Amino acid sequence: MMGSRTSALAAGVCAALFIGYCVYFDRKRRSDPNFRRKLRERRRKQKTAEEKSDLSKVLDLKDPEKIQKFFLDEIQLGEECLAHGDYETGVEHLTNAIAVCGQPQQLLQVLQQTLPPPVFQMLLTKLPTISQIINMQSLAEDDVE
Repeated sequence: MMGSRTSALAAGVCAALFIGYCVYFDRKRRSDPNFRRKLRERRRKQKTAEEKSDLSKVLDLKDPEKIQKFFLDEIQLGEECLAHGDYETGVEHLTNAIAVCGQPQQLLQVLQQTLPPPVFQMLLTKLPTISQIINMQSLAEDDVE
């Protein structure tokens, strides 16, 4: 009886210590400013990834208002990603905007003047693949009609 009582007491103490340990480090983690910043960044990246997948499925190339909204959204998302240092995602959004732009040469000139040369080179390498995807989408829409 004495051994079972002692082991039960030891288990209770261990459980209390473990719960205290969890509460202490959870509070410490939540009060850390880097934790909140990283959490916001992770949520923002998830949101932009979801928006990107949703927008590419919903984009109607026949509706000028939707194309303009898509264009402006992609430019804004690209600028935000570039400002945060996420160059890959930023370039992806900018190439989407260029693909639906009515005057891509003028937009490319503006981007060449404003973007750093390595980022602009990334943009140029992604352009052919995005243009092919947009062309395939427009051909598929023409086949449906």
